[in-house]
Amino acid sequence: MTSPKGASPIASNKVGVANLERREAALPPLVLASASPRRAQLLEQIGVHPEYFEAADIDETPLKSELPRDYVGRLAREKAAKIAEGRPGAFILSGDTAVACGRRILPKAEEPEHARDCLALLSGRSHRVWTGVCLINPTGRQSTRIVESRVKVRRLSSPDIEAYIKSDEWRGKAGGYAIQGRFGAHIISIIGSYSSVVGLPLYETMNLLRGEGFKL
Repeated sequence: MTSPKGASPIASNKVGVANLERREAALPPLVLASASPRRAQLLEQIGVHPEYFEAADIDETPLKSELPRDYVGRLAREKAAKIAEGRPGAFILSGDTAVACGRRILPKAEEPEHARDCLALLSGRSHRVWTGVCLINPTGRQSTRIVESRVKVRRLSSPDIEAYIKSDEWRGKAGGYAIQGRFGAHIISIIGSYSSVVGLPLYETMNLLRGEGFKL
């Protein structure tokens, strides 16, 4: 089990109180199938506090000719199913986000050259960000939602790209950027869900939880 990074003592205390109340009421726990601090912070924003944080170890390689929409849905379901194996009777919530130019799924940038290639491709054009969110309820029923957002990036100069590379915010991010960080200064417009671009569509997530009887 891993805990979300960067949480304040006050926020951590609120999480502890919320989780204690759920345990005392004998309610099924909520497991976030992710170690992403961004997803944990987004859930906290809407008053949802998972008891557990567990990253699912799955192969995230796209299948041959797999469309971005299908890709994020499949990974969200596989992540949730993986964690559900060891957490029977719990709510399991997972998400996966991909940045795509047309049918091309951009990688999660792990090296500077990967980030440079992604940013050069995104420069001066619109692209789509797809996020799949999956919830498995305590009976094992699985529900999935797919959210599409369109993001337009201003034309980036070589100095712009190099300055962003130095920030190190791109590391591990789909498409080589984090919209909630410095790269936000290069975003012209978003059509769709901002929270989905960050990593978890809050409207759809809340509707899934409520629809399956999760008690806030």
